[in-house]
Amino acid sequence: MTQTTFLDRETLDRGDLDLDELSAVCGHLRSFGRTSPEAVIDRIGDASVVITNKCVIGAETLDACPQLSLINVVATGVNNIDIDAARERGVTVVNCRGYGTEAVSQHAITLMLVLCTRLIDYHRAVQGGRWAQSPDFCLLDYPIRELAGQTLVVVGYGELGGAVVEKAQALGMEVLIAERPGVETPRAGRVTFDEGVERADILTLHCPLTDATQEMIGPAVLRRMKPTALLINTARGGLIDEPALAQALRTGEIGGAGLDGLSAEPPVDGNALLAPGIPNLIVTPHSAWGSRPARQRIIEQTVENIRAWQGGEPIRCVT
Repeated sequence: MTQTTFLDRETLDRGDLDLDELSAVCGHLRSFGRTSPEAVIDRIGDASVVITNKCVIGAETLDACPQLSLINVVATGVNNIDIDAARERGVTVVNCRGYGTEAVSQHAITLMLVLCTRLIDYHRAVQGGRWAQSPDFCLLDYPIRELAGQTLVVVGYGELGGAVVEKAQALGMEVLIAERPGVETPRAGRVTFDEGVERADILTLHCPLTDATQEMIGPAVLRRMKPTALLINTARGGLIDEPALAQALRTGEIGGAGLDGLSAEPPVDGNALLAPGIPNLIVTPHSAWGSRPARQRIIEQTVENIRAWQGGEPIRCVT
């Protein structure tokens, strides 16, 4: 019987997920809502399998839990796991992939629509009584843009980027795929990053956070964007130089931004983009992925991962 510890179930399950298959495949499942860093080793205990979303598992934990054989991350990112240490100790690390494609791509398009329609501004105007005071039947104080005919530039053309392209084209947008920064000769059907930045009516990011992409959207890039351009980021917050973006929005260097998350989450120490008075900015709390169907798909993939590992042929391997 597989001894399994789920360290931080409440980061995934809000009490609305079906965990029956997970319990069945695990045999003996110890589940904790959240686990502090100090309690990780004790709670793993004698488990051979650990399930975690954001709890950190480093070399010290692996040394203290030599019976641990499988780490299943219920997310795609595995930066909370010391991959090299796990590999050295023969611990298999697996993750979950593609579970949030529909939810995240929908969110990216929603951010575009909300910014282009000035939905939040109009809602606030109605709530503030401005429509009631209007001399006309309608209130048209904020310029409205249509997505149809706009040039969408996508950086990161994987599964998520592809899903955004499909939805954008259904709305009549023109789509360009841009290479990441530093690629001087673009692949067939793509443009360089610099060309994409300059041509974009809307620039949307779907690439991973690496040393090469850290703060790829900085002052120089923002200066090259159209003053009406919108920046959308449903990838990692660290792709953006956040103080530079705050300044660009305040000065009208670009037209607006919609972001799902920030470089540090939760932003307990504040963030330049959370300061008051930044115009045409929407920040959502890293919630794009969190539809119930997407979270249930994570559970389904976790069941598949554990079952495959039990059968000696692990899938979705990181190590």
